[in-house]
Amino acid sequence: MAPAPTATHPPDAHVPRAALGPEQLALLATIARCGSFAAAARELGLVPSALTYRVRQIEEALDVLLFDRRSRRAQPTPAGEELLRASEHLLREWDAVAQRIRRIATGWEAELTIAADAVIDTRTLLELCEAFYALGAPTRLRLRGETLSGTLEALLSGQADLALGVTLDRSPGGDVRTEPLGEVAFWFVVAPHHPLANAPEPLTPQLIRAHRIVAVADSAPRGGLTFGLLPGQDVLTVPTMSMKLDAQLRGLGCGWLPQPLVQPYVDAGHLVVRQTTLPPRVAQTAYAWRASAARRGQTTPVGPALLWWLQRLADPVTRAALLMRRPPRG
Repeated sequence: MAPAPTATHPPDAHVPRAALGPEQLALLATIARCGSFAAAARELGLVPSALTYRVRQIEEALDVLLFDRRSRRAQPTPAGEELLRASEHLLREWDAVAQRIRRIATGWEAELTIAADAVIDTRTLLELCEAFYALGAPTRLRLRGETLSGTLEALLSGQADLALGVTLDRSPGGDVRTEPLGEVAFWFVVAPHHPLANAPEPLTPQLIRAHRIVAVADSAPRGGLTFGLLPGQDVLTVPTMSMKLDAQLRGLGCGWLPQPLVQPYVDAGHLVVRQTTLPPRVAQTAYAWRASAARRGQTTPVGPALLWWLQRLADPVTRAALLMRRPPRG
């Protein structure tokens, strides 16, 4: 048998896509599994010459020899073995894509984006994602972390399909629907070594103003919302609630933090709760979604993926868990 053909094209030369379609890859896999062209031809319902011709077409398109024909068995060459290894993954992907398209055609959303405010417990959110994936639905999930007005803004701007932890200072209007999620109390806390940790209570605005406050930046493009900042007060602005917590644990400033988030640190003595003369801070949070979705220029009812999440959110236990941050697992 003649040696493998010498390449006449550069290694990165363009290979016609038709040469490596699902049918061609499945044909090569059958030959490798059967061990000979004759046995593969019988399984595929082809005459051996027709099968040999198809393989030669693939080899000529790739400019490589895929099977060593010097023995009675069809032994893949190193190039053939690599193609067969890759084809297993590609064939599974093609089957998955075909199944996904068929299921999406029945009404499932291709993707569902959830905007979660900083007060939302991430572990509970991921547990809900795990339960959703157990459905075997074709919908991909995308999670966005937002803060303050950015959570609702992500929904209003079309960047999210569901917003969790929305603080409503106005009615969204239009086709946006909201339901209460629950209350979140904010505590004024400082590190034990912070000057305010031992100051006489209740702390007055004048006393608090003399110390740096840590604030989370509003994630909305236009920003605008902030809480707890007093006129003329020095401020350290951070992008996330977790970074605000870290900053206050280090004593870089004082400020208000969600009670479920700081409770473990207060219990461990890493943060100290201080009473102030300022009004108590309790946030009324909600979740929001659009009653209809725009698809291909048409308005359609919400899909089954969003409906699944709304049904879960209708459970009081789920809503409470989303607002109850738990300490990390040991």
